[in-house]
Amino acid sequence: MADERTPLIAVVETRPVRDRYSHQTLRFFCTLGLTLTLFFGFIIATFVLGITKSSDEDTQDWSIYVPFAHDVPTSWPKSAGLEYSDLQAILSETPDADKAREWSQYYTSGPHLAGKNLSQAIWTKEKWQEFGIENSLIVDYDIYVNYPQGHRLALLEKTKKTRREDAAEVGNEESWEIAFEASLEEDVLEEDSTSGLVDRIPTFHGYSASGNVTAPYVFVNYGTYKDFEELVAANVSLSGKIALIKYGGVFRGLKVKRAQELGMVGAVIYSDPGDDGEVTELNGYAPYPAGLARQPSSVQRGSCQFLSFAPGDPTTPGYPSKPGAPRLPVDHAIPSIPSIPISYTDALPLLRALNGHGPKASSFNKYWEGGGLGYKGVEYNIGPSPEGLLLNLINEQEYVITPMWNVIGIINGSIPDEVVVLGNHRDAWIAGGAGDPNSGSAAFNEVIRGFGIALQAGWKPLRTIVFASWDGEEYGLVGSTEWVEEYIPWLSSSTIAYLNVDVGTVGPEFMVAAAPLLNKVITETLHLVQSPNQTIPGQTVGDVWDKLIDTMGSGSDFTAFQDFVGIPSLDMGFAMNSKTALYHYHSNYDSFDWMEKFGDPGFQYHATIAQIWGLMAASLIETPVIQLNATDYALALKKYVKSVKEKAKKANFESEAEAQKSLFGPLDHAISRLQIASQLHDSLAAYFLQKLYDNDIPWWKWWEKVKLYYSIRAVNTKYKLLERQFIYAGGLDGRSWFKHVVFAPGKWTGYAGATFPGIVEAIQDNDKESAYRWVSIITGLVENAAESLTPEG
Repeated sequence: MADERTPLIAVVETRPVRDRYSHQTLRFFCTLGLTLTLFFGFIIATFVLGITKSSDEDTQDWSIYVPFAHDVPTSWPKSAGLEYSDLQAILSETPDADKAREWSQYYTSGPHLAGKNLSQAIWTKEKWQEFGIENSLIVDYDIYVNYPQGHRLALLEKTKKTRREDAAEVGNEESWEIAFEASLEEDVLEEDSTSGLVDRIPTFHGYSASGNVTAPYVFVNYGTYKDFEELVAANVSLSGKIALIKYGGVFRGLKVKRAQELGMVGAVIYSDPGDDGEVTELNGYAPYPAGLARQPSSVQRGSCQFLSFAPGDPTTPGYPSKPGAPRLPVDHAIPSIPSIPISYTDALPLLRALNGHGPKASSFNKYWEGGGLGYKGVEYNIGPSPEGLLLNLINEQEYVITPMWNVIGIINGSIPDEVVVLGNHRDAWIAGGAGDPNSGSAAFNEVIRGFGIALQAGWKPLRTIVFASWDGEEYGLVGSTEWVEEYIPWLSSSTIAYLNVDVGTVGPEFMVAAAPLLNKVITETLHLVQSPNQTIPGQTVGDVWDKLIDTMGSGSDFTAFQDFVGIPSLDMGFAMNSKTALYHYHSNYDSFDWMEKFGDPGFQYHATIAQIWGLMAASLIETPVIQLNATDYALALKKYVKSVKEKAKKANFESEAEAQKSLFGPLDHAISRLQIASQLHDSLAAYFLQKLYDNDIPWWKWWEKVKLYYSIRAVNTKYKLLERQFIYAGGLDGRSWFKHVVFAPGKWTGYAGATFPGIVEAIQDNDKESAYRWVSIITGLVENAAESLTPEG
């Protein structure tokens, strides 16, 4: 019976409990096991798909929604261990003028000619390891080079006795006397400690030919291609003569090459003070060491390799000079006639002996009027030298295959296939080299010391950094070229940019040459660094800079990166101006004493170039979206085409408007398309970067972070590979080592950059078929570049 404790709701059993299935328990556990198997199988499968995803994949798939199925660095979008602002502070504050002075004093304390500086290579490697770059090593190559054994330059005059006698005796040795014997030495100066070193390096040319020739000589101005053409047009006899040439205008090796092609038998090259601007003795400046002007006995050494045809080891064009590598003949790359460099003191008697013989230089054009020795009695006649006056040139060189040593340091980043390379060469023609290259070497050590301090603070970069101290640059960019030729597959797939500093400072004027992709990072970085020249308090290097970014040519270690592989590169440093001390390029007087007294007395510009270099590298290494700009490239191409059109019009090559449109129309159209694609790509990059900065993605929406990572990776990959789009496998006509169709050294300039060299050279040769062919090749590559930037879908 119910009472007050009886529940209001009661369960009344109407039948016994029974399972729905006879195997209910077994079925339950089987279902649970199958569900778990499918779930974990899905996780494992997508994980495998994620870790095997190619690094350059542009699309997202469902695997991004699964944990661990991707390769996003843990710290992304930041690097690990330090905020970007903290890294910038370290790289700005670390470079120290006193430290730079210390490194400069070490590097300039003795000879360090290419292939003869192993102790410096070892010291550099150990110093970098001391700074914290533990992964530093020496990479060697077996290089074909020459070293000087002896030389002579003498002006021979026929004796009076022989002049009165018949011509049968002209060949007698006794019938000639020495009218002048060149010293071929630079003066030892009490105020310059390295100028008198017992083991100082003689004056000579790298890759010059051995020979003993006696012949009349001709003054050929700067020895440019145009200079020689004008001499030929004026019926000046060149064959069988020795060329007396002024430094300047074009690379010295091309002077010798053209003289050789015209049948000349030797070359003598000197530095004329007429090219020294305002700072000359004629204008009242005392010569070094008392003042700012050129030391009269200074001699510019240097390479005579045909640099604009093939840099690197001349016996291994296009492949690395490792032990056992096959060696090819060298005629294509170095001279077969002897050449030597001399001072203007030694050139004076030779120039005076030409007075009154042949036309005057001033009778040609304005480019022949720059001689600065008129006050010394030189009239600048062309010659040939008069009958009864001959020049005897002796050049003795030993050619060997010898090791050279690059020092390579690496800081591995979280993204291994995005790499920034920084480089400077270590070898010099002389014991000093305080400007070239060791102002760069000293600054480089300060850059690396800054990165080492960041590593000690726990920093790991987002991208990989490679530091390179090259050997053999002076002979013909040998160390860097051989290294690039060896590692081209990795460099081509991974490298974002190459940042080169050769001459870090020899004055106060900031100079830079760069690929247009790097214009943005250059401009932004220069406004972060205080200028040592504080005429207005707080002004930056960017404030006093002339805003000029030169076109890439050659002459330093960026050449293989830019022109052979297609890696956007720059070369920068502080140069002299018209009011500062004359820089004794490749002379004994490019010394620590000159630098401390005239070049950079407080070593402040050494520290400043180190700050710029480090911050520029950090910008490329650390920002989630690579700080390159494609629109700048497209705009530059438009400017370059305009320049080529002007050259064509000036040469009366396709001068009619319709003919020009027929020739350049397809290229104009392709560049316009590239400009549109570039603007879209830069906008997309800016959108993703802003999205990254604006969105604080919570941890539990990790898949949104992964999607954004792969979107930015796709953008960065397109930036990274854009410069490679302009590499043409066949290379330029007659110099196939150079693969870039937009940039190359001028064929007959060497240092100065040429844009669209294939088209320009066809115009110069009046070869319409070749011009149309090169326009077609370049148009195709520009269209491919536009296609590579065009968003999918």
